[in-house]
Amino acid sequence: MAAPIDEARLEGILTEIAQQLVEHGIEGADLGSIGCTSIHVQVCPESVRTVLDAGACRVAVRSGNATTLGTLGATIDHTLLKPDATASEIDTLCDEALQNRFASVCVNGTWVKRCAEILDGSGVLVCTVVGFPLGATTPEVKAYEARRAVEEGACEVDMVINVGALKSGADDYVRRDIAGLAEVCHQLGARLKVILETCLLTDEEKVRACRLAKEAGADFVKTSTGFSKGGATVEDVALMRRTVGPAMGVKASGGVRDEDSARAMLQAGATRIGASASVAIVRGETATAGY
Repeated sequence: MAAPIDEARLEGILTEIAQQLVEHGIEGADLGSIGCTSIHVQVCPESVRTVLDAGACRVAVRSGNATTLGTLGATIDHTLLKPDATASEIDTLCDEALQNRFASVCVNGTWVKRCAEILDGSGVLVCTVVGFPLGATTPEVKAYEARRAVEEGACEVDMVINVGALKSGADDYVRRDIAGLAEVCHQLGARLKVILETCLLTDEEKVRACRLAKEAGADFVKTSTGFSKGGATVEDVALMRRTVGPAMGVKASGGVRDEDSARAMLQAGATRIGASASVAIVRGETATAGY
């Protein structure tokens, strides 16, 4: 029997495979350079269900063009964050996510447990927001909020960066703020996305924020809350992708209201879309308003 592979070595192999596939696709990946001659990936509901039942929050496959590996809906976090959202609207959000096989529902923390119960075993994740929408709460408060949300069923946490601290040049503080939540999320098996609020930042600040998020161990960087003066742009998504490299997630949120704009974000480098207009997007329609 072969000796068990070292965990660090396994992570390195998987990272290299992922980077090869991201950069070149399956046909062009030089898998022989890491000691392999072929790769077979089977993605089907039955095999994925076994992994989810074992406790995984996500099973994911990604290529250079996210839309070629599944439906557009599978890239969307179906979002309802308005302060006056009712229980009935949250239930509808979950029903729509199930019908359209969205990646997740993204809700305020008070609704996490309800959504987790509705979506249990479905493969649709529960995402929540922390320090939302200003990002100006203390790291300790954000960490508690994240822990509580994950314990109640959230698999992904979208935290708002401390914008004022970033603009003041307090990079160590910003890094520690993100790292604290990354530690909490990863200990409990969840993913962390970092909302930059790009409309409030210069390009230099966007690059710094992305680098700090990556250094701190975040899984995604995200453009916007949808509650400030602007949302996602193709230019910002492309800048974020160039900064974080091929393996880290990029989420485009705010103002994505139709299929064309969603696909433009994916083409620019996004791996996830945050939208309340999700149903209109997958139907090829245009929403007149939305997150």
